[in-house]
Amino acid sequence: MPIPAQRDPARTRKQLAAWLAPRVHADGEVAVGELRGPGATGFSNETLILDASWTEDGDPRAASYVVRVAPSGYTLFPDPAFDRQYRVLRALRQHTTIPVPAVRWYETDDSLLGAPFFVMDEVQGVVPPDNPPYHVDGWLHGVTPEHRARIWWGCIDTIADLHRVDWPALDLDLPAGGLTAQLDYYERFLASVERDEPVPVARRALGWLRAHAPDAERQVLTWGDARIGNVMYDAAGAPVAVLDWEMVEVAAPAVDVTWAMYLDRHHSEACGVPRLDGFPSKAETVARYEERSGIRLDNLDYYEVFAAFRFAVIMGRLAVIFKDWGLLTPDDTMAQDNTATRLAETVLAERRA
Repeated sequence: MPIPAQRDPARTRKQLAAWLAPRVHADGEVAVGELRGPGATGFSNETLILDASWTEDGDPRAASYVVRVAPSGYTLFPDPAFDRQYRVLRALRQHTTIPVPAVRWYETDDSLLGAPFFVMDEVQGVVPPDNPPYHVDGWLHGVTPEHRARIWWGCIDTIADLHRVDWPALDLDLPAGGLTAQLDYYERFLASVERDEPVPVARRALGWLRAHAPDAERQVLTWGDARIGNVMYDAAGAPVAVLDWEMVEVAAPAVDVTWAMYLDRHHSEACGVPRLDGFPSKAETVARYEERSGIRLDNLDYYEVFAAFRFAVIMGRLAVIFKDWGLLTPDDTMAQDNTATRLAETVLAERRA
């Protein structure tokens, strides 16, 4: 589905070239190539990828950078907490073995690109696609089952390693309100969507989650949007970069593991196709995670409903955005009937909710 253009590429290249020059210690001007990559706009943070070249002390230099721009105007999440992503990426890069890109600079002045932004080194690799979902089509259909298993385990092992990080020692200034705070956040998110579009299954799921909330649990640093579609892999199937930290928070370990499994279920069952051979089972995934992390996963059924709830709310928000952009007609029922809401209905039915 196309996204309306929001930025003049030529002007942006000129602005970034001038901004980069003093930061890379260029002798003169920096040459910036055509903007490329996932596009100049996005549903959460805007992402710009560029190649830059310059001279420093007479020697030629070149680098490829990813520019992440804070959302402005249409935002997917009510509180993007853009600076939080920067802090987490910097800390993980400096103090852990989690494979995140090197973050070079953070710019708080919004006069240049219209919002704050940070710049990372570009990492080369491949990412399992969401559009179409990787179980439907894409490069994972052309690799062996063993390769697919390595892809899956690379993500699960990364989640396990992340959950072992001593996050208080990283001084990340993250909220740690636990499950109640998370439910409150997504209830506000749902309410903002419902001003334009009702999402009945999300409202029902929220009621179930409130009624069945578990007791206080261990809290870890969670990735939030933990799934293979947010991991970049090398040719052998090993993770080289963990991407998209918009949903990072302190939460129960099961939040990340169930999200990864739920999105994989969505990309197969909800899309009407079987899982590709080689992808490990739920039981195998839980066992591998617990062995590597040393953490027992509790309340998996609960957190699968939580995943279904969050995804239904996010899809409802996308429906609102698409209507505002004119990509959907005013009477379209995407918010109420999509792959995420249908799978959420299935998950609730499994719990007789």
